[in-house]
Amino acid sequence: MDATEVHGSVEPGYEPVRAAFAGNFARRGDRGAAVAVYRQGRKVVDLWGGTAAPDGGGPWRQDTAQTVRSATKGVAAACLLLLHQRGQLDLDAPVGTYWPEFKARGKERVTVRDVLAHRAGVPALDVPLTPGQALDGVSGPRAVAAQQPLFPPGAEHGYHAQTFSWLAGELVLRASGRSIGRFVAEEISRPLGLDLWIGLPEDRVGQVGRIADVEVPEPAVSGGLRTRAKQSVNDAYADPDSLTRRAFAAITPLPDENDPAYRAGELAASGGVATARSMARFYASLVGEPADGPRLFAPATVTAARTAESDGPDRVLVVNTRFGLGYMLHGPSSPLLAPGSFGHPGRGGSLAFADPGTEIGFGYVTNGMQRNVTADPRAQALVRALRECIR
Repeated sequence: MDATEVHGSVEPGYEPVRAAFAGNFARRGDRGAAVAVYRQGRKVVDLWGGTAAPDGGGPWRQDTAQTVRSATKGVAAACLLLLHQRGQLDLDAPVGTYWPEFKARGKERVTVRDVLAHRAGVPALDVPLTPGQALDGVSGPRAVAAQQPLFPPGAEHGYHAQTFSWLAGELVLRASGRSIGRFVAEEISRPLGLDLWIGLPEDRVGQVGRIADVEVPEPAVSGGLRTRAKQSVNDAYADPDSLTRRAFAAITPLPDENDPAYRAGELAASGGVATARSMARFYASLVGEPADGPRLFAPATVTAARTAESDGPDRVLVVNTRFGLGYMLHGPSSPLLAPGSFGHPGRGGSLAFADPGTEIGFGYVTNGMQRNVTADPRAQALVRALRECIR
């Protein structure tokens, strides 16, 4: 098979990232992907290659965007932290202060901080939503508000894989009067000039490639939840009654993520669409001054985002995880650049994060979804290469 041509550029000193990116196509099963890095407001890596869909469908272009799955959560978290930064949302107030219906069935003391730290206790629904209900803007918040906690809120944590959509989206709506998609457009994407959406506009449909599951080449090497996971993890995903399986099945049947209706839906946990360049620039704007456009987070907000709130056994992912306020933190289950880094992976591939110490913003998006949750071997190869560049 011919080698995949890599397009774009890297600044001198970042050649290892280009080599790792090319290696993803040659050895790690990438079909179409892009990676970008900003450092101290300057773009130092901007690469893309392959096809816009895993099975072909034309080339991946400079502005090709993709659904980034749970990497969306990092953007959604920024909305809540910006509202807090502006005094419109108290992290330690009960969710019911803003959303009275949420107080039902023993959730009176669940705080906004608990939501961001995956401690709200509602990672799954007793009655899953259909794809149509998940997107209607009403059924999701109503179901989460009516759900009895599945573990003691505030005392333990478990990844809210799908329900984070309605928790974050409804809090933004109640605190700001705007849907989360509109908030992202007006407060993040437009000021920074980003191709990043929670709710893809109809006139951008042609810019987005397709995603699909692909086989993992053997042997696959990664950190975090490896392709060959522990038996306890495999058992949890296989058991239809486990909290793990139920959390990921909060929308049943699984939605078609290539459906324009899904991409247009404002699912803050999993439905974001972005280019790698925009994800990198978004995260760079959290921790440093962009060359043009606003810095989004004040230093105190950066500290809050990357300070561990939940650290230890995860009731859903069945491994130890570390969360700050809405962000996964650097650790064995989700390796990022350095101990101070914070960001979010997307199940199956994508990864985006910020590193305050180096003022780096990193974004990787792919259309080939492999069997992983928190640490993809392709993303990790790029992170290792970037780490080599900044030593």
